[in-house]
Amino acid sequence: MTKICFTGHRKITDFHDTTRKLIELLENLINQGAEEFYTGGALGFDTLCALAVINLKHIHPQIKLNLILPCADAKQTENWSITQKETFNKILSVADTVEYISESYTKDCMMLRNARLVELSDCCVCYYKEKYISGTGQTIRMAQKKGIDIYNIAKDIDFFVKIC
Repeated sequence: MTKICFTGHRKITDFHDTTRKLIELLENLINQGAEEFYTGGALGFDTLCALAVINLKHIHPQIKLNLILPCADAKQTENWSITQKETFNKILSVADTVEYISESYTKDCMMLRNARLVELSDCCVCYYKEKYISGTGQTIRMAQKKGIDIYNIAKDIDFFVKIC
């Protein structure tokens, strides 16, 4: 059973194409035995991935959505819009598991969350545009160091790119 983590930017410039690529890749990974999916609960790509897994559970009931959150819900979402909070709460309510790195926000809870995502995974699916220095880049470097497969769906190609 393959375990997949997600990491990506909060802003997605090509939303419809990214969604299409993500669903296609997840279908392929599920058909190859992926059953556990881990996301960090952030806005943007994390949310898109969580919603994709939730939707795919209707077709593939064996798959699981696991949230690895940096800190308590109220702190994580304190500056989010009402709609963003509602979406987060929907995801939280249907997740198969929820793990908190810290009860409160700390200077390293995001990095520890990223490390935990990689620790639990055999493969990483990302939305990464290399010109950005970010937590996404940090997570990808951790995945590279671990030696797991990394699929970047932000590339300007017809399908995903395997980074290794």
